[in-house]
Amino acid sequence: MKKTSSEAILNEELKTFNWNEVDAYPSFSVCDESLNQNQRKECFQTTLTKLITRKLTSENVVVTRDVRDTILLKFQISKDGLLNLLSVEADSLTYKEIPNLNGLLRVGLDSLPEVYPALKRGQQVTTEFVLPVVVMVD
Repeated sequence: MKKTSSEAILNEELKTFNWNEVDAYPSFSVCDESLNQNQRKECFQTTLTKLITRKLTSENVVVTRDVRDTILLKFQISKDGLLNLLSVEADSLTYKEIPNLNGLLRVGLDSLPEVYPALKRGQQVTTEFVLPVVVMVD
């Protein structure tokens, strides 16, 4: 029988934990540490949504048809605080009208403030989550 160290078990567990089981959600500096868990999650998601929306609205996107869609952005935040856009789910009309949508989102994410990673048992951990963002272009 192979012996496994408690550190190896912890490291394996940290790779596979559920987003809802973190002790502290990822955060931005604008999110007060005194907030409770749900308030911190809300602050993080609201801040991220506002920053993405601001970036999209700052671009002069020209469309031939109105676009009203809720796009789903799948993110990963590494244990080092690096935010990575894994995928974008949007309606085919949205992609037809805004073919550079993924590029716009990635450029917008490059200008984000520092992200503090999630914590589990005092350890910084990698998390993945999906963020819905409403896109409306007339």
